[in-house]
Amino acid sequence: MDDFVRTKLVEWGLSDWVEKFKDQEIDKENIFDLDDREIENLITKAGPRMRFKKNLKLLKVMPSTSDTGKRKSDLQSDASRLQSPAKRQRLSLPGFAESIILSDVKSIMTFVHERLNDQDKLSAFLKKKISDLETDKRELVGVFGKTGAGKSSLINAIIEEKNLLPSGSINACTSVMIKLEANTHNKYEAEIEFITKEEWKDELWSFRQFLDNNENQEKEDDDDYRDAVEKLSALYGEEWKEKSSENLMENKYFKEIPEFLQSRRKILTCESANELSAQFVKYTRSESKQGKGNEGKKWFWPLVKCVTVRVPNNPLLQHVTLVDLPGNGDCNKSRDQMWKGIVGDCSTVWIVTEINRAAAEKEAWEILESVSSLIGNGGECQQIHFICTKSDLVDDSDDLSSADIHDRIVKRNSQAIDGVREEFNKRTKIKKHFTDDSFKVFTVSSKEFLKGKHLSPEETEMPQLQGFLQELNDCHSETVNYVNGARGILSLIHGANSRGVDDKKAEVCAELERNTNLQLRNVNKEMEDTYTAFEKYLDDGVEKSKRSYGEKLKNFLYRGKKGGAFHKVLKCVVKNGGIYKPKKGTLINLNMKLASCLIDSIDDEFRKTFPNDSERGAFNGVIDTFSLNTDSLFEKYKNAELQLRFLKTEEEKIKAKLNRTMRKQKKRVYSSLIETIEDIMEEGYKKAAEFSGKDTLYNMRETITDHVHSKEDMFERAKNTMLEKLHSLMEKILKTLEETMKESIERSFTTDGGLLPDVSTELEMVKKHYDKLVGTPDDETSLTGFADQVETAEAWTQTGLPRGSIV
Repeated sequence: MDDFVRTKLVEWGLSDWVEKFKDQEIDKENIFDLDDREIENLITKAGPRMRFKKNLKLLKVMPSTSDTGKRKSDLQSDASRLQSPAKRQRLSLPGFAESIILSDVKSIMTFVHERLNDQDKLSAFLKKKISDLETDKRELVGVFGKTGAGKSSLINAIIEEKNLLPSGSINACTSVMIKLEANTHNKYEAEIEFITKEEWKDELWSFRQFLDNNENQEKEDDDDYRDAVEKLSALYGEEWKEKSSENLMENKYFKEIPEFLQSRRKILTCESANELSAQFVKYTRSESKQGKGNEGKKWFWPLVKCVTVRVPNNPLLQHVTLVDLPGNGDCNKSRDQMWKGIVGDCSTVWIVTEINRAAAEKEAWEILESVSSLIGNGGECQQIHFICTKSDLVDDSDDLSSADIHDRIVKRNSQAIDGVREEFNKRTKIKKHFTDDSFKVFTVSSKEFLKGKHLSPEETEMPQLQGFLQELNDCHSETVNYVNGARGILSLIHGANSRGVDDKKAEVCAELERNTNLQLRNVNKEMEDTYTAFEKYLDDGVEKSKRSYGEKLKNFLYRGKKGGAFHKVLKCVVKNGGIYKPKKGTLINLNMKLASCLIDSIDDEFRKTFPNDSERGAFNGVIDTFSLNTDSLFEKYKNAELQLRFLKTEEEKIKAKLNRTMRKQKKRVYSSLIETIEDIMEEGYKKAAEFSGKDTLYNMRETITDHVHSKEDMFERAKNTMLEKLHSLMEKILKTLEETMKESIERSFTTDGGLLPDVSTELEMVKKHYDKLVGTPDDETSLTGFADQVETAEAWTQTGLPRGSIV
């Protein structure tokens, strides 16, 4: 051990641990590399250990200018030269400073949690409140686009991992969901989740039945035939043609993936993106033409449910997951359920298409229309980004100067944006769920962003997309909420210990309870009005459904009067619960057609009641405006200020929690209409699917028609199910709000705090941290001043100069 470590331990009040550090030969070089486990071995007591970790963290980020002989501006200049342009742009120094504050406050609250006993109700209440402070921020961005649109190149360029997602082959397409996240370890990693053996066995049986029943049919234009052959050939080569479905389940075919047989996930770990890409490509991509070098090669994507790729040290993925998604879900039930769940959880959706025909690109708009209700009222999506790729491609560019190419690109980009917006305004199905403000158009060039031959980085619009992801990663509100919640809990503990409000307990409690009951009545009134409105609109939807379902059914079942190709389509529909997902083209969903009048009747009211826009609260904002009016009581009950401070933070926390609950639960309310129709129609589909041979088309049509006529009450049942789920959600919100606030009031003013620890020092520290987070730029205690120190630290770290002491 050297003098540097000894001096620091003494400065930090940890002189009792000097000998332990000396025995383990901890010096200036390795002290900064200690991890949590090693620190715990060195310092076995929680209090001193937390003090050490806090000071070590500060030591890492606050350099001494005297040691380096350089001014702050010099250090920043050195760091700036070492950073790439993209790194300089996306570096969020206040965010880095906030992470230090959050870590420190979490350490404080862990220490307080350990000091609380379990012997009285207040301590148990406080321990639960400390545990409830933790929330995980995770934003999902769903990326859709047809094969060849440039999704993989776009994602690679944005996250600055050139060779991560395979791209460039005109015969290959991504066949499974790929999630991209940040990795906490310094490795590239792919986690592969398979479908079950039973599911693959069922698919094999279906493939064999389909192929045997259609072996004499025309096959060139049959998507289902090509899909079955593609999957079987990928995994089995040519062997499947001579084998039964039972033979194809033999273990020998899965020797390379024992995890599939064992129902486990497969983990691939590599040092580079290029190496990982080469390893996981066979789990994610389909090759429609087996090119040279692919003969005999196995592709395992038919067995894969999802692949999660984790990228080390990538700030854009810290709290964001990018998901590369197939456009129409999947015929496999578990894959389709996962697809629906992920799509419904996306806060942003990217639609990727080539710029040359962006406004007229049929498939891109079909994808967006098919998911609009799932991401709108049935989801959490706040923004749609229509991304036009390959904006650098210009006709006859060989005959043009660089300046002319630039001008032509800029002009064409502007025309593309106008064209896409004009097309968006025509799409009433999409606009039912999304406003003009939530729809943005980008014209991007991954190639120009990386090489910069004709366009500046800003003109490629890639930095704008990176900036958007950086904003999604911003955890400022989560940090403020945690620190404010911690301040409230510590205020309550300190207030309970001071016992200065004993003579006013009954009076304060009575006033708070009056305010609570008044606010709860307001919430209840708004919810009753909402229920009445839903009931009215749904009644109207039921009547329209009864009048129109016959015509809708006829138009669907007799779209191909002479049979022909429609025979196969209807067979697929009844075999797959009313849904047919063609490889290309529009999704066919009979359940949605039957439920359409009900859904249309409620869409506007639903969007008003449960807006995805975070600026507007659910139930006309009545939850967001709920308040105990504690601010007005501070002056009247000065001795109760600490308890009132706790109640104010509790009020903010419970409203945030309820808003998260409603975002999740409202999706179940909305989806209940179509799910009820699906459940009621299931029996009819099963009967229709049993027919084969002569008159199959006629029998399927008659069976479906008879079933719908016999279940005419299904529209009323769907309405009642939605209202039941809505009522259940409203009851849960009211009950949680009432019980949480009344318990908090009771614990704040009617419980003896004699057994609580002294937290006056901790409260003061957390108050200072809170002031840094919410202070104005002119305030010396604000985060801006702290960020300046961190900015110096970032620059100083980049130079590789030796660490100094805290100044």
